Amino acid sequence: MLVEPKLKSLLELVNTSSREELIWMNGYLAGLLAQTQPVQQAAPVAVAAEVKPAVQKITIAYGTETGNSKKLATDFASQAKKSGINAKIVSLDQYRLNDLSKEEYFFTIISTQGEGEPPATAKKFYDHIHQNGFKLNQLKFGVLALGDTSYPLFCKAGEDVDSQLQKLGGQRIVSLQCCDTDYQSEASSWFSNVLTQLTTAGSSAPAQTAGTPVAKKTTGKKIYKGTVLTNINLNDRGSSKETYHIEIGVDEEVDYQPGDSIGIIPENPKQVVDTILALAFSNNGTPITFRNETDSIFNHLKKRINVAWLPERVVKQYAAIIKQDIPETKIGLVDLLKIYPVKDVQQFHEVVAILEPITPRLYSISSSPSAHSGEVHITVARDTFYINQEAKYGLCSDFLSQHLSPDSEIEFYVHKNNQFRLPEANKDVIMIGPGTGIAPFRSFLAERDATGAEGRNWLFFGDQHFVTDFLYQTEIQNWLQTGALTHVNLAFSRDQKFKIYVQHRILEKAAELWKWISSGAYIYICGAKEPMSVDVEYALLQVIQRYSGKTDEEAIQYLDQLKEEGRYLKDVY
Repeated sequence: MLVEPKLKSLLELVNTSSREELIWMNGYLAGLLAQTQPVQQAAPVAVAAEVKPAVQKITIAYGTETGNSKKLATDFASQAKKSGINAKIVSLDQYRLNDLSKEEYFFTIISTQGEGEPPATAKKFYDHIHQNGFKLNQLKFGVLALGDTSYPLFCKAGEDVDSQLQKLGGQRIVSLQCCDTDYQSEASSWFSNVLTQLTTAGSSAPAQTAGTPVAKKTTGKKIYKGTVLTNINLNDRGSSKETYHIEIGVDEEVDYQPGDSIGIIPENPKQVVDTILALAFSNNGTPITFRNETDSIFNHLKKRINVAWLPERVVKQYAAIIKQDIPETKIGLVDLLKIYPVKDVQQFHEVVAILEPITPRLYSISSSPSAHSGEVHITVARDTFYINQEAKYGLCSDFLSQHLSPDSEIEFYVHKNNQFRLPEANKDVIMIGPGTGIAPFRSFLAERDATGAEGRNWLFFGDQHFVTDFLYQTEIQNWLQTGALTHVNLAFSRDQKFKIYVQHRILEKAAELWKWISSGAYIYICGAKEPMSVDVEYALLQVIQRYSGKTDEEAIQYLDQLKEEGRYLKDVY
């Protein structure tokens, strides 16, 4: 407890400080408390104000898929410069790998994708540090890892980079920080600690190098419980596709914004679970504990355990349990049990222990909080593929489209996407979303219509056939008639001899599109990453070149500038 004069001084300092200054103070005090020597009696804040950074130059490198790591890196570089430290910021795909051995202070912010993999922009760097036997004895480093605790290999890419940099001789000066999707607070505290270490470098402050300390954050996601109100196929008879519009009613208000997604954990089909139990000689009522939760083995296999496509690391552990050589491959548990059976139910229980949880699937929200209060809508394409001429279906899309009828209960959480937000109400918006890429733009249009936003809206939509595949046709036509939509351009690829896609419509409307862009419009792309988003970006570059008089290189720089300004945003998969 502080005596009155000290408390008064502290409150005065806090009330007159900026957010960045408060964050810095927090990190500085944390660094002082972490020291083994007693803190001097002099007021810590007064000392902090006088300290000059002992380090003059650092590198902040980021690897990102959605842009979160880049935004953090940019914010941190700005904070460092305000503290008197020159911070070079660079994307890992642009980083000169030969420079790593010359670095003295190197900090990286990296996300994790898929099966614990680094983002595509960080793959070259990741492979470089794992495949080259060089030494980094002068390197002092820190790693901030972004991930999602809903997935088994939470922040694995960041953990790998942190571990490997130490193995190569680097000195870790701040603990690895693993952040969940709500990362802002933990990330800010981590960089405050970085600044503290840089300020006290060369002093008596001990470096944080012992072991591999990992600050993991348990998931704080709010789980909502809802009831399916509507589940209808938007494609007409004769279509080769199945796209379902699903409305979920929720008794409480769901905290989301247009551009967000919801995460859903699907259930395994009952017939698959029954087959597994028969092959494993197991009674479906047998109680077992999986990930600290006790339930019947049937319920675990149906609701919690991934049995669809086991990753290679799990197959390898399975082989060790049954003591057989199994090729490294992804395979379903049913096929694994048929080809390489367990000897008894006890051995199967060992197998269950090494299995992983079902991972959540993310679906863009297609409803608007202002227009659809008490509801959340999603747009789900049933994923169909063939193995040996037998039709197979994606686990979650099949679960949602075929096994959830009206009145079915479902749980979900909101996955925030701050990199895909509507601009101010008076700004113009260009939306490019073929197929299920229309989902967030239905949310955008409903929100702007409901709130009376005065900015203009232009939609590019495409699919295979006008008659069978025009998703949300009635709503789109109504928005056009009422003026909520200024323009809509459609591309139905199979309705004529030569295939026409949204990028062709973009080029057809290039002159007016450039007027919108040059006047400050925001561009959004949603849908398939390849080839759609690549082809669309190429078309946009052609528009910029043709009507601005810029060279190829200048057009690329212009588009990069739009990204920096937050006017060119993508949600692709």
